Amino acid sequence: MSSSYRYIVRIAGTDIDGSLKAAYGLAEIKGIGINTAYGLLRFLGIDPEKRIGFLTDSEIKKIEEALKNPLSYGIPAWAVNRRKDYETGEDKHLVGAELLFYVKQDIEREKKIKSYRGIRHALGLKVRGQRTRTTGRLGITVGVKKKRR
Repeated sequence: MSSSYRYIVRIAGTDIDGSLKAAYGLAEIKGIGINTAYGLLRFLGIDPEKRIGFLTDSEIKKIEEALKNPLSYGIPAWAVNRRKDYETGEDKHLVGAELLFYVKQDIEREKKIKSYRGIRHALGLKVRGQRTRTTGRLGITVGVKKKRR
């Protein structure tokens, strides 16, 4: 390996293994999936098959800038993970700790307005319509007792 190889690369506050391909390395960042990573790298003109450890400083800087504001780099609005933000009304793409903060804030808002989803969150039950008769139980395991004949 050449001297320009780095074993660990820090992008958007996340340490990424340098041996991973660029697309898979970016997918390690919270808020970036594999398809988003491929799309972002293609828009920036970076080879997705290149190893993260071989990326230059300018390429890493380009990636970080594109993660902060993907709409200005040609990423379509439907590809961002927070469309029509509740407070500002703009399209954003959140990554890392910022994503976790906004998700937590959204759940707290739903609890506060006492929506169906908020009530389910507050009670610690399933939120997205899953069955709860047999799964999602907490505490001691409950078995089925058959009638004695």
